[in-house]
Amino acid sequence: MTGMPGRPSIAIVGSGFSGLGLAIRLIGAGFTDLTVFERGGDVGGVWRENTYPGAACDAPSHLYSYSFELKPDWSRRFAPQPEILGYLRHCARKYGVLEHIRFGCEIASADFDPETGQWNLRTAGGEVHRADLLVAACGQLSVPAVPGIPGLGDFAGTVFHSARWDHGHDLTGRTIAVVGNGASAVQFVPRIAPGAAKLTVFQREPQWVGWKWDRRYPRLRTALNRRIPLLQRLSRLAVFVWFEALLNPMLIAPRGRRVLSAHIRALCRTTLWSVKDRRLRERLVPGYELGCKRVLVSSDYYRALDLPQVDVVTSAVVRATPDGLVTADGREHPADTVIMATGFRTRDFVAPMRVRGLTERDLDEAWRDGPRAYLGMAVAGFPNFFLMYGPNTNVGSGSVVHMLESQISYIVQAARALRDPGVLYMDVREGVLDGFDAALQRRLDGTVWNAGGCDSWYLHSGGGGADGRRRNASNWPGSMLGYRRRTRTLDPSDYRIVMR
Repeated sequence: MTGMPGRPSIAIVGSGFSGLGLAIRLIGAGFTDLTVFERGGDVGGVWRENTYPGAACDAPSHLYSYSFELKPDWSRRFAPQPEILGYLRHCARKYGVLEHIRFGCEIASADFDPETGQWNLRTAGGEVHRADLLVAACGQLSVPAVPGIPGLGDFAGTVFHSARWDHGHDLTGRTIAVVGNGASAVQFVPRIAPGAAKLTVFQREPQWVGWKWDRRYPRLRTALNRRIPLLQRLSRLAVFVWFEALLNPMLIAPRGRRVLSAHIRALCRTTLWSVKDRRLRERLVPGYELGCKRVLVSSDYYRALDLPQVDVVTSAVVRATPDGLVTADGREHPADTVIMATGFRTRDFVAPMRVRGLTERDLDEAWRDGPRAYLGMAVAGFPNFFLMYGPNTNVGSGSVVHMLESQISYIVQAARALRDPGVLYMDVREGVLDGFDAALQRRLDGTVWNAGGCDSWYLHSGGGGADGRRRNASNWPGSMLGYRRRTRTLDPSDYRIVMR
């Protein structure tokens, strides 16, 4: 192919792990006309936004990082939020991405022009930008999900979501209501419970919580990592093999689940036995198959629930009053602070951006039966457009950074294809997407996420078929290596290539 200097112009929306990693690789591949649009004032994505007490990664640090930029001096096996954010800032500086980022710039809409083969991007402030290639690196976990609790507007106290933590609100001596008991609550409840006068956790469904084998790395380990980089790579490989060879089969294959589930369940129950109150312990035992929801890790969550000032309520919250929350059993629970630990709007892969492709078709309309994309990246009818951490690219065990690096390699190949001055646009074929998605959903039917008997954020209403089943638009039903193989080479025959 004959390349055109500077072409294609590339727009990336978001500067978290996915957006930064892609920008770094594109710059390294010689793409100069590159802009990263970031609505916040700093890089980091979810690690910039989630600053609640105890925020940390639940995948080991050595694997939760770019393969091309290992960090020898992680302080702990499971890195805390400030350290991960610092790592991403370091990467943005080192690889020259900062000069390509427009901070405080939210993309409100993106419209494809088939005549020019370009995307017209409009910012929230009304500016218009054009790009040949558009990448949405917004992620699945970027927009907080806030339940519409009737009467919450009349609550006289303070309300905030865990992803928008109010650090100016002192929780010492407060009567706190925590709505939700997922991954965020498991991390921050142990930090705030000891200082609270009263803390009530409103639990919709119990979670499987395993022991968090966390520890601080000694200085000797850091020194050895610096002197012998292979040591850190071997550590990273060992963690990768643990996830790929042991944990992942438990989630995706019925035979693997039977073999390994009993062992992991026993470990989780050992953690549960740290709760001394028998009646409380009974409320914390899940009734669904292990792995159906994300398995959480914590060494102190159950101990926090066992404190005398902490209560766990299993009746659903139905409304709020000025003085607290009322549950379905008619009880009112006093509170002066309500913290929503209710997760994220996992269907909003491009939120708050509105995307229109060929014939002005809206992406929300294309996804009315549930989000789907070829290899989690390309959507038919939306040329020169790719998603990162899109539909069905989440992993139930392992590190999503490995999945992102697979996508980065694939998108860089697409950018190289668009260097050809004769190519107007490339659009994944509808039949290719349909075939991929049908096979994907068949594989998902046998996984614990679909067949484990729980209600999780992995499942979405719509597109479940005549039997009423809900559609899994989140998880990849295979190994990380399997995804790497599928995305290693972009096959031009998967796309409709339109020439100028």
